[in-house]
Amino acid sequence: MGDPAVTTPPPSSAPQGRRHPLRRLSLAQQLVLLAVLPAVLAMLGTVGVLTRQYLDGVSELVRASARAVALQLATTARHPLADMDRRALLRLAQSGLQQPHVQQVQLWSEDGEILANAETMDQRRADGVQVQIPVRDDTGRPLGQVMVEMSLDAVQHARRTVWVNVLLVLGASLLSVVLAGTWAARRISAPIRRLARAVDRLAAGERVQVPVEGAAEVQRLQAGFNAAVQALSESQRLLQSRVDAATAELAHKNQQLEVASQAKTRLLAAASHDLRQPLHALTLFSDGLANGETDPAKLTRIGHIRECVDSLDRLFSELLNLSQLDAGVLQPQWTEFPLDQLLDELSRNFRPVAEEQELRLVVRKTDIWVRSDYVMLSRILSNLVSNSLRHTPEGGVLVGARRRGRQVLIEVWDTGVGIEPQHQDRVFEEFFQVDNPRLPPCPSTAPAPTGRAGRGMGLGLATVQRLAALLNTRVELRSRPGRGTCVRVGARIVPALAAPPSIAAPLMADTAPRLDGLRMLVIDDERTILEGLQAVLGSWGAEVWAAQSRDEALALAARWPQPPDVVLSDLLLQGGDNGLDVLAALERLPNGIGPGTARLLVTGETKPDRLREVAAAGIAVLYKPVSPATLRQAILAQLQA
Repeated sequence: MGDPAVTTPPPSSAPQGRRHPLRRLSLAQQLVLLAVLPAVLAMLGTVGVLTRQYLDGVSELVRASARAVALQLATTARHPLADMDRRALLRLAQSGLQQPHVQQVQLWSEDGEILANAETMDQRRADGVQVQIPVRDDTGRPLGQVMVEMSLDAVQHARRTVWVNVLLVLGASLLSVVLAGTWAARRISAPIRRLARAVDRLAAGERVQVPVEGAAEVQRLQAGFNAAVQALSESQRLLQSRVDAATAELAHKNQQLEVASQAKTRLLAAASHDLRQPLHALTLFSDGLANGETDPAKLTRIGHIRECVDSLDRLFSELLNLSQLDAGVLQPQWTEFPLDQLLDELSRNFRPVAEEQELRLVVRKTDIWVRSDYVMLSRILSNLVSNSLRHTPEGGVLVGARRRGRQVLIEVWDTGVGIEPQHQDRVFEEFFQVDNPRLPPCPSTAPAPTGRAGRGMGLGLATVQRLAALLNTRVELRSRPGRGTCVRVGARIVPALAAPPSIAAPLMADTAPRLDGLRMLVIDDERTILEGLQAVLGSWGAEVWAAQSRDEALALAARWPQPPDVVLSDLLLQGGDNGLDVLAALERLPNGIGPGTARLLVTGETKPDRLREVAAAGIAVLYKPVSPATLRQAILAQLQA
């Protein structure tokens, strides 16, 4: 059998947005209109015909009166016309003017000469009807004519009287029809109105029943409504029971998910903090080993250690960035700067990585200025470029900018392995990673390049998307498997300033100033970290005092000759103590730290509540593991501040 035919309703001739005027009327109003309109039309037609006949009769009556006056004057004017007696004719015309409604009387000779003329002198003389009657002698010979003009005042008065009467009769009739129609319409529509109110109450959730009354058709409608209400109530009861069961099950599952999410957060925070401590010490010791070392073999091993440390640092940084976003401590600091300055920084940072992987990194120059957060936008582009280098086995990466109206699109293109279509919407999810079998494995005999030192945790693009949301923009991705990927992010274009703002670039190890003569207090509950900090800071020429707890720090403060220039403290210390409280205790001592002492906190925490506490303190924070170059730059920045 073939498919059943599908009938579609014809399109409405009226636009959807407009309603017919009659649809705005209630049922009672429509019934009244249906009763009144034909009656009004019939009355208007009847009154119009009768009025026209009456007025025509009045006009004919006036014309007949004028003819009678003219005939009377024509009979009387025979002898004066035959004798051409003008005085007699004038008296005759004046006597005719005395007749009711006569405005003018003229007597003409046979050749058309006016022999006598009499007319009223009334200034409000109205239009009139003229009648001409010939005057003949006894033999029938024409002697002249008589013209009588009679006023139409009677016709006008009759017309006014008729219209007043018509309006009175029409108004009374219309009122009667309206009253009768309204009564009938209300009687007919009352059951339907009650049914409509019952429908409204049913829509509001009430259980209603309507009485069965009225005409047979209305009774059938009311009975059907009551049956439908009964069935709907039963279905609603069954549906509500199912909804309650589903809601309880969903609440139970949400509770389980919340417990699992909190457990995941606590696990990640604890693991991150506990692992950052030895990693931070390892970073410091690796730098201490490299200071003064000239043996190439040892320097190679130290380089391998640093690569492993950098890989672990990147993994922990992904966790920290996500934790900072969860805690809400990151807020955009809007500035206006040349985009080329940020692109130059990207080129400096990633060109050695690309060359190490035998890839090309091309960064296009631009003269565009943007309004954004320099650090957040730099972190977004750094994550994108790093991700492209990690997944590009050959070819290279291109970074450029395109104008699009009042915005600029910053694009990162690569010739990498690409992303399958089914994964392109998920790569921005947390902890999601795509296996890339096209990437060649790194040889076991040589260290992995920095760009591919590890797979990461799948948090880079998730962080990119959330940072872009803070900057009121979005990230777009296009990719073709085996051909490459393009990721773009937007920024608002602003007019160029006269001089670019000063944005500090990272200090290079060989050009950074030393810290000779600088007094520093270092507080950390890990002995290995203290030893590493003493070795690194001492190699820079600083005088270092070390303490593992609040008591040791206060004991040092009691006997130092003068307060230190810088206090560097861990956030979490032994016994539940923290660096913020230790700094506050040192400030309260008579010989403690003062406004001239720079303060730095170092932490490996990723818990959102702890990050919010650190952000509210208003003290500069470094997150473990801290590289020596970053540590030195932070110390110098605090001293300058």
